[in-house]
Formats: sequence, structure tokens, C-alpha cells
Amino acid sequence: KILQDLQIPIYHEKTRKGLVRTIVARIGIQTGELQIILITTKKELPKKALIIEEIKKRLPEVKSVIQNINGQKTSLIFGEDTVGLDGKDFIQETLGDLSFELSARTFFQLNPEQTVKLYNEVKKAAALTGKEKVVDAYCGVGTIGLWVAGGAAEIRGMDIIPDSIEDAKKNAARNGISHAKYVTGKAEEWLPKWVKEGWKPDVIIVDPPRTGLDEQLIKTILKVKPKKVVYVSCNPSTLAKDLSVLSSKYMVD
Repeated sequence: KILQDLQIPIYHEKTRKGLVRTIVARIGIQTGELQIILITTKKELPKKALIIEEIKKRLPEVKSVIQNINGQKTSLIFGEDTVGLDGKDFIQETLGDLSFELSARTFFQLNPEQTVKLYNEVKKAAALTGKEKVVDAYCGVGTIGLWVAGGAAEIRGMDIIPDSIEDAKKNAARNGISHAKYVTGKAEEWLPKWVKEGWKPDVIIVDPPRTGLDEQLIKTILKVKPKKVVYVSCNPSTLAKDLSVLSSKYMVD
């Protein structure tokens, strides 16, 4: 409504004309903080000050206004460049005793109440004793790894989005977890490197996107042979496909 009132042109997929492609709204369920992300085709945003002023006036619960620029012809929502327009660059959320900072492009489970139940199932499946080296693949802002960190000797996580890794490092620090290490990149690239350096994981936890595990990562897991793999899935069909390959070396529980 604000954009309409200020006559900001909305992007049209077919003609590829217009400015605002998508509006992403994120809420910290436990904290009540709201973040608005305007995804635009260009960096220049007309009436920027007025847009911010109206958002603050009409939506006082908004603590963070962000602009993300995506001028590509793509089905991907986010572009590479993100600019803070007003307020904080992140919102806060809590899960159990842990608190998290969430930047605009980072992934976080949508339902914190169910997330606690899900992550407790991960903890139960991992059955850590305090001695295990754990890899948190597709780690996002570090949620799963930090959730199980109390039972691990060391956590190592990776994600391809640099903002997520920065958030993961901050989240580990703010929750007093010093035995977690986070790197930007793919699990299938980092795992062989670590094994070569003499660091072999006992447990690998994966929580991939709907497309499932990267084929190269499955091959890497079968080669590295951790004692246990814990798989969190949001898509039963790709889970079944991946399990059919992993079950050649692992008993599925």
C-alpha cells in the first residue's frame, strides 16, 4: 500500500519493466521484531526517505528495513547486493536457551516452536557423548550445530551464503560456544580438505534445500564414512532418492 501510495513502479516479469520485484517480511516470532526487505531491479530507489518514513509511521514494529538488488532474469528471489536502509541489519530470534541474529538473506526455520521439537529429534538421533567431531552441512546461521554443540567435542559448519556464515560466527560467540568453526563454501569441497588435514567427522548432520543433497556431497560422505549421518529433510521425494544411495553403506533408522 505504501509503495502504491508513493507510485513506486512494481516489476513485471514478462516485460521486465518496473522496480520492486518482491517484498520479503520476516518476523522474530519470540521477539516480535519485524524486518522488511525490498527486492529491487536497480540500486536507485526513488522517494527512499519517504518510503522509510511511511514504513516507520504505519508499521512501528519494523526494526529493520533492507534493500536487496536483483536485476537478473532469474527465478531466484535474492540478488548478491544487500543495503541497509533503516534500523538494524538483522532481527533477533530465540530457540530454547539460544538466541540468533538473522540477516536478510539467511535461512531460518519459520516455526520456532516446531523447530525446537525438530532439533531435539536431531539431538536424539546424533546421540552425542561429548567426544564427537560434528559437521553441520548447509548450516545457515548455525542453528542445528549450535543446538547440539553441548554434546560435541567440535562443530564445523559450512554454507555457500557468506552472510549466513557471518551470522553463524556471531551466533556461536553470543551463545558462548567456542568449539564451533564456520566457513563459506560447499561441504563436498571442505570435507575432503579437512580429512586430508587429519580432521575426520564422526557425525555429519545435513539439512539441504528441497532439491536434496548435492550428488558430489553424497559421494564425499560415502568416501569419508562418518559413523553416523543425520538427515533433516523438507522434501520426502529427494530424501528417498538420497537415502537409496546412502543406504549402500548405512543402515537407515
